[in-house]
Amino acid sequence: MTEEIIIAGFGGQGVLSMGKIMAYSAMMQDMEVSWMPAYGPEMRGGTANVTVIISSERISSPIVKHFDTAIILNQQSLDKFEHAVKPGGVLIYDGNGITRHPERKDISIYRIDAAEEAGRTNMSKVFNMMVMGGFIKVRPLIKLENVLRGLKKSLPERYHSLIPLNEKALIRGEELIKEVHIV
Repeated sequence: MTEEIIIAGFGGQGVLSMGKIMAYSAMMQDMEVSWMPAYGPEMRGGTANVTVIISSERISSPIVKHFDTAIILNQQSLDKFEHAVKPGGVLIYDGNGITRHPERKDISIYRIDAAEEAGRTNMSKVFNMMVMGGFIKVRPLIKLENVLRGLKKSLPERYHSLIPLNEKALIRGEELIKEVHIV
């Protein structure tokens, strides 16, 4: 089993940390992982993406052009990566700021309104974990308990007090995600 994932959005949305936590979580399950970030010099507000590969076998290269799953957090990333999802793959997107919604019929499409929910519930610091919760529900490759272990491994110790809030966000994300049917 190999899952090639792209996570893309604006800098500051937790794109890179979501990928890092995903990679650590898979490592907790004795999986092979690759984590390769890419971001512009602007960082906050500029575009950022990260490629994560989770596999039960050795990973020969971290360079991927077509993905099993795309997690998209802004319109620019949707425009860039929608067509990079392999037929039969999964596209998960946050609806905030999206003006042109995904249109492909050969992939499974899921919408999660995590940005809206994070703003409404004053949980903007853990918006990315809501999205991760949706991912875990749709693609149960990693277990929630390993995501929590991955959080402890990747977050600086001064932020460990936020782990319960992150867990709440993960569970809320599982509740929020909905499949979109393209007609």
